[in-house]
Amino acid sequence: MMQLTMKDKIGYGLGDTACGFVWQATMFLLAYFYTDVFGLSAGIMGTLFLVSRVLDAVTDPLMGLLVDRTRTRHGQFRPFLLWGAIPFGIVCMLTFYTPDFSANGKIIYACVTYILLTLVYTFVNVPYCAMPGVITADPKERHALQSWRFFLAAAGSLAISGIALPLVGIIGKGNEQLGYFGAMCVLGLSGVVLLYVCFFTTKERYTFEVQPGSSVAKDLKLLLGNSQWRIMCAFKMMATCSNVVRGGATLYFVKYVMDHPEMATQFLLYGSIATMFGSLCSSRLLGRFDRVKAFKWIIVIYSLISLLIFFTPAEHMALIFALNILFLFVFNTTTPLQWLMASDVVDYEESRSGRRLDGLVFSTYLFSLKIGLAIGGAVVGWILAYVNYSAGNSVQPVEVLTTIKILFCVVPVVLYVGMFTMLSFYKLSDARVEAISQQLLRHRAAQGEAIPDAATAPSH
Repeated sequence: MMQLTMKDKIGYGLGDTACGFVWQATMFLLAYFYTDVFGLSAGIMGTLFLVSRVLDAVTDPLMGLLVDRTRTRHGQFRPFLLWGAIPFGIVCMLTFYTPDFSANGKIIYACVTYILLTLVYTFVNVPYCAMPGVITADPKERHALQSWRFFLAAAGSLAISGIALPLVGIIGKGNEQLGYFGAMCVLGLSGVVLLYVCFFTTKERYTFEVQPGSSVAKDLKLLLGNSQWRIMCAFKMMATCSNVVRGGATLYFVKYVMDHPEMATQFLLYGSIATMFGSLCSSRLLGRFDRVKAFKWIIVIYSLISLLIFFTPAEHMALIFALNILFLFVFNTTTPLQWLMASDVVDYEESRSGRRLDGLVFSTYLFSLKIGLAIGGAVVGWILAYVNYSAGNSVQPVEVLTTIKILFCVVPVVLYVGMFTMLSFYKLSDARVEAISQQLLRHRAAQGEAIPDAATAPSH
């Protein structure tokens, strides 16, 4: 099998740097922006996240069905980057704008812009995530590709944590509403440029014709009968929910529990750097082990680190910083493995039924992600509302501080236990994935369906 070049890996990864601007802004900034800058109550914010994200999740499978039936001169997946780049940037900016509306008007504006943001993100991200299957057929090269992808996705996180908050201060000069809008204008425009770079530097080396006799009902029925697909979706829902709860509680944790709001940028920045290198080291550290067994051990390790943070007194700020950095490094060595699961399930389904459903598998994977996003965002908002969190209090009551610590450290661990349990039923080990890959390559060579190397790849 051919080896991917650094241009392939970096070009593909820059697409997720752009997507990371939206994803990380949603994870780390949007809850705080809505309650403390935009002016929504925590309860309304939580409900907005739940309703908007559930609606958005429904569109993911529809997008996958569209992708599976799209063929253009630019390929099957890349055209969506070209078409979606500018709307992506514009809606990203509008979401962080605070209009001079009434309270009800603001709720409507927030709902409309947030739904548009998630829809345009789906339009770009579903085909983007499904691309590795047509870039390379080698499972090890896919792991390397995903490692670089998440290394560069973490660069998007770095931009949010290391650049966004300082930009808020520089642009806003004390006016947070202006500052957040200005900062996201800069990041939104940067995202447009990066999506175009990704479009022009990636190649779809493997091409597949639209399969005859396909229908939405048949394709969905196939996936519903696929046990590994069901496990993958449940796993991703819990993984995302844990990320969103932890990420949504981060700024509250730094501001109120650690009592050092001025350290928020550094806390996010160092965490983003740890995230970058955890993802980059994934294939080197874990590539020599069976991915399922390695994943289970890593879950145990980062669960223990999270509990250590919970029991560390707030005054030991340096230790909390160090444990958070270690947690994010260890956690993100497994992030590429999460997305390899989707590629593995695509190949498994093709070997099982003869149907290749890249778009539908990745879109339903994202559907699970969005459900986890919806539940996680709602949990943060509702629990804070339940303990009467008020953004107007510079010092929060003890029960609020304890709740924030639980959200940041303990609730994610409960979900990690569920993830560990799901992996105990997951059968796509390294050996089985490699056997399936070789089987499919022999079949495609016999049928003349796939283009096996760069020399014979279609020009773009």
